[in-house]
Amino acid sequence: MSKIGKQSINIPEKVKVVLSNGILNIEGPLGKKSLNIDLQIFELNIENDKKVSLKPKKLNDTTKRLWGMNRSLVNNAIIGISNGYEKTLELSGVGYRASIKGKELNLQLGFSHDVNFTIPEGINITVEKQTTIKIKGADKQEVGMVASKIKSLRPPEPYKGKGIKEKGQYILKKEGKKK
Repeated sequence: MSKIGKQSINIPEKVKVVLSNGILNIEGPLGKKSLNIDLQIFELNIENDKKVSLKPKKLNDTTKRLWGMNRSLVNNAIIGISNGYEKTLELSGVGYRASIKGKELNLQLGFSHDVNFTIPEGINITVEKQTTIKIKGADKQEVGMVASKIKSLRPPEPYKGKGIKEKGQYILKKEGKKK
């Protein structure tokens, strides 16, 4: 039995949820999102525009696996449309800097050249200090993908810890060469 799938999802006051032809349309202050839900497998109930619940029509191994995942996708979409998601990245290293130039994030990461990262639609990137990057958006997956692409430009190295890391991420440091 899915423990996550059983839980109903509360809908905030600012958010509208409408089901039509297997497509769940969610509208809120931060935009619109639509999700495909297989109505042959699941039964979706919207109670008085206050709660959403998903239940499988038949309980077997495949529906048990998909139940919690579909519930989490709907929940993430509702949270993203009402509050949004945010990730914070930190640059650590001598001369490592970030700045925004137009629709591009300009990064100086110790290479002989600057690295320009194009900011995708629906994502808002701000540089608070020269070493702190905040990524905001309504789609949890897209915010995570943008953060991982930026981190992959210069992953933290294990000896000095130089590179791009998420705020609060612990880097296991190795001991250097001994004489």
